[in-house]
Amino acid sequence: MAYFEIKDLHVSVEGKEILKGLNLKINEGEVHALMGRNGSGKTTLSHTIMGHPKYVVTGGEILCDGENILSLKPHERAQRRLFLAFQYPVAIPGVSVGNFLRASMKAVRGGEIPIKEFRTLLKEKLKLLDMPDGVLSRYVNDGFSGGEKKRLEILQMALLEPKVAILDETDSGLDIDALTIVSDGINRLRDGKRSMLVITHYQRLLNYVKPDFVHVLMDGQIVRSGGPDLALTLEAKGYEWIAEERI
Repeated sequence: MAYFEIKDLHVSVEGKEILKGLNLKINEGEVHALMGRNGSGKTTLSHTIMGHPKYVVTGGEILCDGENILSLKPHERAQRRLFLAFQYPVAIPGVSVGNFLRASMKAVRGGEIPIKEFRTLLKEKLKLLDMPDGVLSRYVNDGFSGGEKKRLEILQMALLEPKVAILDETDSGLDIDALTIVSDGINRLRDGKRSMLVITHYQRLLNYVKPDFVHVLMDGQIVRSGGPDLALTLEAKGYEWIAEERI
């Protein structure tokens, strides 16, 4: 049985159906890439998985370790070891990164984390991701570059240790240097047990983060799946050839 599975998922936003029977199965340790044009439903899927109230599920299931999580609140889904790295992380002026990370760990664990344990773990993850200690005293994403925001998302993932991580267009807005750094951080967290769903427009991220499977999302459904070569074909030919084959 897959640890994470989506079955016949239908989702509407403001009365308009966006996802129209989406199916996806991710086994332990697998990295799946989800590609698609603007408006295909990629961000709708990521936000629905984490329980954003704007996205109304009208049918189907999202199973995590065999449990349908659709009735759970976002923090309860996080406690089931689901994690979402946002495409556009928001700034939180006045809240330090260190305090934010400790509060996040408390929420996911459902209780206080001893300060000594927190500091030891934080130091370990900062070292793993080659991040400076100085980031901890800065306010969350306040004045951060695009690359710094995305690296902070990866640091959160490292600390919260999810079983399934959804990375929503993590490459968006990054120059090649920042993309290399962020991709390296993602790869350092691949341990053969953590599953990932990497959502992206372009194949360039997948030059650095090698997926096990690639899926194409079109008009609210996954219409094609394959190996890493599928991403190369999309880069060369675009999405139109798939749309034409569906006619």
